[in-house]
Amino acid sequence: MPVDPQIQGLLDKGTGVPATHTLPVDVARAQYEARIALMASPADIAAVGERIIDGPGGPLRIRIYTPHGIGPFPLLVFFHGSGFVLCSLDTHDGMCRNLCAGAGCVVASVDYRLAPEHKFPAGVNDCLHATRWAAAHAAELGADPARVAIAGDSAGANMAAVTALRLRNEGGPALCGQLLLYPVTDYYTPGTPSYQENA
Repeated sequence: MPVDPQIQGLLDKGTGVPATHTLPVDVARAQYEARIALMASPADIAAVGERIIDGPGGPLRIRIYTPHGIGPFPLLVFFHGSGFVLCSLDTHDGMCRNLCAGAGCVVASVDYRLAPEHKFPAGVNDCLHATRWAAAHAAELGADPARVAIAGDSAGANMAAVTALRLRNEGGPALCGQLLLYPVTDYYTPGTPSYQENA
């Protein structure tokens, strides 16, 4: 199956850039941050703000996106992708704005701790803690505490799946759904045919 033309265009922009896995962590992170300038303009939303809460490993930053309209809105707690090592609130700012506008929901994007500085389960614990905080403070965020979902892309989708299971098994709160964008939820080796065909 051929690669979608829009995806191919994104891949072409990365031609000549060193492969991420060959770079030191700080350089790879800087490379991802530099890609922000190449991204399309995100959707217009009503407001963006940040909260710093007490997390399980210290201060935990959460960026809150509010859509236009009159709430209370559904609440989506979002975990960015990164291979558990790269990316940030800023690299996924456009995605969160687009989710906020497109779904008409408040998005709470979580700045969970990254490896290798913070070993497992630091990031997972941050995601669980932030989800519980967001659900408990939904009303002050302009959201409906009865309509809470979680989401993430890639490694962040893994975090969302794990958080959903932990919430189910460890006392909630209950979620109304999860959105997993190209989730890391299976073991790679030896790889599926699509891994092989698309390198």
